Amino acid sequence: MPKGPTPTEFARTDTPTLAVTMGDPGGIGPEIVVQSLAGTTASTRFVVHGSGTAMHAAAEMLGIEPFWWSIDRGSDLLDSALGHRVLLIDSDADVRTKRSGALRGPGEDQPIRFERGVHKLNGALSYRWVCDAIESAKLPLGTPGRADGIVTAPISKSAWHAAGHNRHPGHTELLGAKFNTRRFAMMFEGPDLRVSLATVHVPLNEIRDVLTIGKVFDAIDLGVQGCKQLGIANPRVAVCGLNPHAGEGGLMGDEETRLIEPAITLATNHGMRVEGPFPGDTIFGRAVSGEFDLVVAMYHDQGLIPVKLLARDRSVNITVGLPTVRTSPDHGTAFDIAGRGVADAGSMTAAIETAERMLRSPTDASGSQTEGRGASASE
Repeated sequence: MPKGPTPTEFARTDTPTLAVTMGDPGGIGPEIVVQSLAGTTASTRFVVHGSGTAMHAAAEMLGIEPFWWSIDRGSDLLDSALGHRVLLIDSDADVRTKRSGALRGPGEDQPIRFERGVHKLNGALSYRWVCDAIESAKLPLGTPGRADGIVTAPISKSAWHAAGHNRHPGHTELLGAKFNTRRFAMMFEGPDLRVSLATVHVPLNEIRDVLTIGKVFDAIDLGVQGCKQLGIANPRVAVCGLNPHAGEGGLMGDEETRLIEPAITLATNHGMRVEGPFPGDTIFGRAVSGEFDLVVAMYHDQGLIPVKLLARDRSVNITVGLPTVRTSPDHGTAFDIAGRGVADAGSMTAAIETAERMLRSPTDASGSQTEGRGASASE
């Protein structure tokens, strides 16, 4: 297996290539991909892993003239087609001919239809597209077809499970496994707030058994690295407590003194600017006012509720700790509105712009860029 690129390598690419995955073809993925790529003016090249049927249907619905070049997945024409600004690697031929038993699509002469909701075919395709994008990001520098970063449209975890892909709860865990990365974290950036998570897709009643000093430290450390990639040389970090009132000195739980405070001390000893633990009901307001560049939350909803309340459809999900850039929108498949042309592509656009910004703004190990809040995803 080729060695994956390091952050220093991917950041130095003059004209970066982003692999864009369409997400679940029965959700809003095709339409937000079409909208976002139709509106971009950057010199970045885009390789879309998806379905021509879904892309054309989305473009027709939105009144957008198709603007991409298309080749079949596995085509020998890949090398010669890579010069196009937007290239679609189309899986429709695989679906029609059933070249993969996992796809189970229509026959040769039957039209492809992607139904809304949870479907095995949609899950098999969306999973394959992510895996294909990951493989392209693993290619060595200078290899034709190599992606410098990945932007993923929303998938349905239930559809992945229906297609037999149930080892990983979602994109973040799959990316960590495929890149053989032990330390990775989910981080969100919006116009006013950045948040990294110590735990991700964990049931609430299991967090107490999953949370460790190492997980809290990793969320701090990797969040700091993510901030540096976004242009903040020496970020100021606030860490949430797990319990109400950050444990109230042990009266409402001991996780703060037993797990969170040691992680903060460890991060401080490594030269990071970290404070806490703070009560979760007050610290986000202080961060929004500019006192902190990053808040480290202990669990999914603790961090995501303020992010989405403040910047729904404008914030971006970033996987930090990977040897490549990876961003995605802050929302899901939205099956209820898919195919109606009303989906807001703002978060997908922000995800693309954030990936471009991270690739074009390298930060060396010393964090030599300008200190302070970096540009937001919407700037």
